[in-house]
Amino acid sequence: MGTVFSFDVRDRATDRIRAAVREGVAWLHHVDAEFSTYRADSRVSRIRRGELAVADAGPEVAEVLGLCADVAEVSGGCFSLTYAGALDPTALVKGWAIEHASRLLADAGATNTCVNGGGDLRARGESAPGRPWRVGIADPLRAGRLATVAVGGDFAVGTSGTAERGHHIVDPRTGRPALDLASLTVTGPSLTLADAYATAAFVMGPAARGWIETLDGFEAFAVLPGGRTWETTGFSRAAGTARVGRKAP
Repeated sequence: MGTVFSFDVRDRATDRIRAAVREGVAWLHHVDAEFSTYRADSRVSRIRRGELAVADAGPEVAEVLGLCADVAEVSGGCFSLTYAGALDPTALVKGWAIEHASRLLADAGATNTCVNGGGDLRARGESAPGRPWRVGIADPLRAGRLATVAVGGDFAVGTSGTAERGHHIVDPRTGRPALDLASLTVTGPSLTLADAYATAAFVMGPAARGWIETLDGFEAFAVLPGGRTWETTGFSRAAGTARVGRKAP
Protein backbone atom coordinates (compact mmCIF):
# COMPACT_ATOMS: atom_id res chain seq x y z
CA MET A 1 0.00 0.00 0.00
CA GLY A 2 2.98 2.27 -0.40
CA THR A 3 3.74 2.64 3.30
CA VAL A 4 5.22 0.85 6.33
CA PHE A 5 3.14 -1.28 8.70
CA SER A 6 4.03 -2.41 12.20
CA PHE A 7 2.55 -4.82 14.74
CA ASP A 8 3.25 -3.88 18.35
CA VAL A 9 2.13 -6.64 20.73
CA ARG A 10 2.73 -6.09 24.44
CA ASP A 11 1.28 -9.43 25.62
CA ARG A 12 3.32 -12.52 26.39
CA ALA A 13 4.01 -14.26 23.11
CA THR A 14 2.05 -17.46 22.56
CA ASP A 15 1.85 -19.75 19.54
CA ARG A 16 -1.65 -18.38 18.81
CA ILE A 17 -0.47 -14.78 18.93
CA ARG A 18 2.57 -15.50 16.78
CA ALA A 19 0.31 -17.21 14.26
CA ALA A 20 -2.08 -14.23 14.34
CA VAL A 21 0.77 -11.82 13.57
CA ARG A 22 1.76 -13.98 10.59
CA GLU A 23 -1.87 -14.09 9.49
CA GLY A 24 -2.14 -10.32 9.86
CA VAL A 25 0.93 -9.74 7.69
CA ALA A 26 -0.42 -12.14 5.06
CA TRP A 27 -3.79 -10.35 5.21
CA LEU A 28 -2.19 -6.97 4.48
CA HIS A 29 -0.35 -8.40 1.48
CA HIS A 30 -3.62 -9.94 0.31
CA VAL A 31 -5.43 -6.59 0.58
CA ASP A 32 -2.67 -4.89 -1.38
CA ALA A 33 -2.94 -7.53 -4.09
CA GLU A 34 -6.73 -7.13 -4.32
CA PHE A 35 -7.13 -3.35 -4.01
CA SER A 36 -3.93 -1.73 -5.31
CA THR A 37 -4.44 0.82 -8.07
CA TYR A 38 -0.78 0.34 -9.08
CA ARG A 39 -0.77 -3.42 -9.55
CA ALA A 40 -2.10 -4.36 -12.97
CA ASP A 41 -3.44 -7.72 -11.75
CA SER A 42 -5.42 -6.42 -8.75
CA ARG A 43 -9.20 -6.70 -8.79
CA VAL A 44 -9.54 -2.92 -8.58
CA SER A 45 -7.23 -2.41 -11.56
CA ARG A 46 -9.18 -5.00 -13.55
CA ILE A 47 -12.44 -3.23 -12.70
CA ARG A 48 -10.91 0.09 -13.79
CA ARG A 49 -9.99 -1.42 -17.17
CA GLY A 50 -13.44 -2.92 -17.64
CA GLU A 51 -12.15 -6.50 -17.43
CA LEU A 52 -14.05 -7.38 -14.24
CA ALA A 53 -17.55 -6.42 -13.15
CA VAL A 54 -17.97 -5.14 -9.60
CA ALA A 55 -20.65 -7.80 -9.07
CA ASP A 56 -18.07 -10.48 -9.89
CA ALA A 57 -15.20 -9.05 -7.82
CA GLY A 58 -16.02 -10.93 -4.62
CA PRO A 59 -17.37 -10.12 -1.14
CA GLU A 60 -14.34 -8.14 0.06
CA VAL A 61 -14.55 -5.69 -2.82
CA ALA A 62 -18.31 -5.43 -2.35
CA GLU A 63 -17.84 -4.68 1.36
CA VAL A 64 -15.24 -1.96 0.79
CA LEU A 65 -17.18 -0.29 -2.00
CA GLY A 66 -20.33 -0.38 0.12
CA LEU A 67 -18.50 1.29 3.00
CA CYS A 68 -17.10 3.92 0.61
CA ALA A 69 -20.60 4.64 -0.65
CA ASP A 70 -21.86 5.02 2.93
CA VAL A 71 -19.13 7.55 3.79
CA ALA A 72 -19.74 9.43 0.54
CA GLU A 73 -23.41 9.75 1.45
CA VAL A 74 -22.93 10.80 5.08
CA SER A 75 -20.27 13.35 4.07
CA GLY A 76 -22.38 14.98 1.40
CA GLY A 77 -20.01 13.97 -1.38
CA CYS A 78 -16.80 15.11 0.33
CA PHE A 79 -15.60 11.51 0.15
CA SER A 80 -15.57 9.59 -3.12
CA LEU A 81 -14.72 6.07 -4.22
CA THR A 82 -13.43 7.42 -7.53
CA TYR A 83 -10.44 9.59 -8.39
CA ALA A 84 -10.18 11.37 -11.74
CA GLY A 85 -13.15 9.29 -12.87
CA ALA A 86 -11.61 5.91 -12.00
CA LEU A 87 -12.47 3.58 -9.14
CA ASP A 88 -10.14 4.26 -6.19
CA PRO A 89 -11.15 3.03 -2.70
CA THR A 90 -7.69 3.59 -1.19
CA ALA A 91 -8.89 6.38 1.14
CA LEU A 92 -10.82 3.74 3.10
CA VAL A 93 -9.22 0.39 2.40
CA LYS A 94 -6.05 0.91 4.47
CA GLY A 95 -8.02 1.66 7.65
CA TRP A 96 -10.31 -1.29 6.89
CA ALA A 97 -7.31 -3.60 6.47
CA ILE A 98 -5.66 -2.43 9.71
CA GLU A 99 -8.92 -2.81 11.65
CA HIS A 100 -9.19 -6.42 10.49
CA ALA A 101 -5.53 -7.15 11.32
CA SER A 102 -6.05 -5.73 14.83
CA ARG A 103 -9.09 -7.95 15.27
CA LEU A 104 -7.07 -11.03 14.29
CA LEU A 105 -4.70 -10.32 17.18
CA ALA A 106 -7.60 -9.79 19.59
CA ASP A 107 -9.24 -13.04 18.50
CA ALA A 108 -5.96 -14.84 19.25
CA GLY A 109 -5.98 -13.59 22.83
CA ALA A 110 -3.75 -10.51 22.52
CA THR A 111 -5.25 -7.69 24.60
CA ASN A 112 -2.53 -5.01 24.40
CA THR A 113 -1.71 -4.27 20.77
CA CYS A 114 -1.20 -1.49 18.27
CA VAL A 115 -1.29 -2.00 14.50
CA ASN A 116 0.10 1.00 12.61
CA GLY A 117 0.04 1.67 8.89
CA GLY A 118 1.73 4.90 7.86
CA GLY A 119 0.59 6.72 10.99
CA ASP A 120 -3.00 5.46 10.94
CA LEU A 121 -3.43 2.99 13.75
CA ARG A 122 -5.70 0.84 15.86
CA ALA A 123 -4.72 0.45 19.52
CA ARG A 124 -6.16 -1.89 22.16
CA GLY A 125 -5.51 -2.24 25.86
CA GLU A 126 -2.34 -0.70 27.34
CA SER A 127 1.22 -0.06 26.25
CA ALA A 128 2.39 -1.33 29.67
CA PRO A 129 0.57 -2.21 32.90
CA GLY A 130 -1.25 0.94 33.99
CA ARG A 131 0.05 2.96 31.02
CA PRO A 132 -2.15 3.95 28.06
CA TRP A 133 -0.99 4.19 24.48
CA ARG A 134 0.47 7.57 23.48
CA VAL A 135 0.05 8.46 19.82
CA GLY A 136 1.99 11.41 18.44
CA ILE A 137 0.27 13.43 15.71
CA ALA A 138 2.85 14.93 13.34
CA ASP A 139 2.90 18.68 12.84
CA PRO A 140 2.43 19.14 9.08
CA LEU A 141 4.13 22.54 9.17
CA ARG A 142 7.25 21.69 11.20
CA ALA A 143 9.11 18.54 10.23
CA GLY A 144 9.99 16.31 13.15
CA ARG A 145 7.64 18.09 15.57
CA LEU A 146 4.34 16.96 17.06
CA ALA A 147 1.11 18.93 16.87
CA THR A 148 -0.48 16.94 19.69
CA VAL A 149 -0.37 13.60 21.49
CA ALA A 150 -3.46 11.42 21.78
CA VAL A 151 -3.50 9.19 24.84
CA GLY A 152 -5.91 6.30 25.25
CA GLY A 153 -6.65 2.60 25.22
CA ASP A 154 -9.14 1.02 22.85
CA PHE A 155 -9.24 3.55 20.03
CA ALA A 156 -8.31 4.34 16.43
CA VAL A 157 -6.42 7.33 15.04
CA GLY A 158 -6.62 8.34 11.38
CA THR A 159 -4.95 11.42 9.89
CA SER A 160 -5.20 13.11 6.51
CA GLY A 161 -2.97 16.00 5.56
CA THR A 162 0.09 17.43 3.92
CA ALA A 163 2.87 16.18 6.23
CA GLU A 164 4.00 13.26 4.05
CA ARG A 165 2.72 13.94 0.51
CA GLY A 166 1.93 17.63 0.29
CA HIS A 167 -1.42 18.79 -1.11
CA HIS A 168 -2.59 15.48 -2.58
CA ILE A 169 -6.20 15.37 -1.35
CA VAL A 170 -8.69 16.48 -3.98
CA ASP A 171 -12.20 17.77 -3.36
CA PRO A 172 -14.33 15.35 -5.41
CA ARG A 173 -17.00 18.03 -5.78
CA THR A 174 -14.68 20.44 -7.62
CA GLY A 175 -11.72 18.37 -8.79
CA ARG A 176 -9.36 20.85 -7.12
CA PRO A 177 -6.93 20.29 -4.20
CA ALA A 178 -8.36 20.84 -0.71
CA LEU A 179 -6.32 23.70 0.79
CA ASP A 180 -8.21 24.93 3.87
CA LEU A 181 -6.48 22.60 6.36
CA ALA A 182 -2.93 21.36 6.81
CA SER A 183 -3.98 18.18 8.65
CA LEU A 184 -7.06 16.63 10.15
CA THR A 185 -6.95 13.78 12.69
CA VAL A 186 -10.01 11.74 13.63
CA THR A 187 -10.20 9.43 16.64
CA GLY A 188 -12.91 6.88 17.30
CA PRO A 189 -13.80 3.22 17.82
CA SER A 190 -13.12 2.10 14.23
CA LEU A 191 -10.15 2.86 12.00
CA THR A 192 -12.17 1.89 8.94
CA LEU A 193 -14.35 4.95 9.52
CA ALA A 194 -11.85 7.20 11.31
CA ASP A 195 -9.51 7.05 8.32
CA ALA A 196 -12.27 7.72 5.78
CA TYR A 197 -13.85 10.42 7.92
CA ALA A 198 -10.48 12.17 8.18
CA THR A 199 -10.27 12.38 4.39
CA ALA A 200 -13.83 13.66 4.07
CA ALA A 201 -13.38 16.20 6.86
CA PHE A 202 -10.11 17.45 5.37
CA VAL A 203 -12.00 18.22 2.16
CA MET A 204 -14.70 20.07 4.12
CA GLY A 205 -12.26 22.56 5.58
CA PRO A 206 -14.09 25.05 7.85
CA ALA A 207 -17.20 22.88 7.94
CA ALA A 208 -15.30 19.85 9.26
CA ARG A 209 -15.59 20.63 12.96
CA GLY A 210 -19.38 20.88 12.90
CA TRP A 211 -19.71 17.73 10.81
CA ILE A 212 -17.49 15.60 13.06
CA GLU A 213 -19.53 16.81 16.07
CA THR A 214 -22.54 15.01 14.56
CA LEU A 215 -20.76 11.62 14.32
CA ASP A 216 -21.36 9.48 17.39
CA GLY A 217 -18.11 8.34 19.01
CA PHE A 218 -15.75 10.28 16.73
CA GLU A 219 -13.68 13.38 17.52
CA ALA A 220 -11.20 15.50 15.56
CA PHE A 221 -8.11 17.67 15.85
CA ALA A 222 -7.04 19.98 13.01
CA VAL A 223 -4.01 22.07 12.10
CA LEU A 224 -4.67 25.09 9.89
CA PRO A 225 -2.20 26.27 7.21
CA GLY A 226 -1.16 29.21 9.40
CA GLY A 227 -0.35 26.98 12.37
CA ARG A 228 -3.47 27.50 14.47
CA THR A 229 -5.40 24.44 15.66
CA TRP A 230 -8.91 23.46 16.63
CA GLU A 231 -10.53 20.39 18.12
CA THR A 232 -14.03 19.05 18.61
CA THR A 233 -15.60 19.41 22.04
CA GLY A 234 -14.92 15.82 23.12
CA PHE A 235 -11.49 15.29 21.57
CA SER A 236 -9.38 15.72 24.70
CA ARG A 237 -11.86 13.86 26.86
CA ALA A 238 -12.34 10.97 24.42
CA ALA A 239 -8.66 10.27 23.79
CA GLY A 240 -7.12 11.70 26.96
CA THR A 241 -5.25 14.08 24.72
CA ALA A 242 -2.29 16.25 25.70
CA ARG A 243 -2.36 19.21 23.31
CA VAL A 244 0.89 20.70 22.05
CA GLY A 245 -0.25 23.17 19.39
CA ARG A 246 -1.97 26.56 19.46
CA LYS A 247 -5.74 26.49 19.59
CA ALA A 248 -7.77 28.53 17.11
CA PRO A 249 -10.85 30.46 18.26
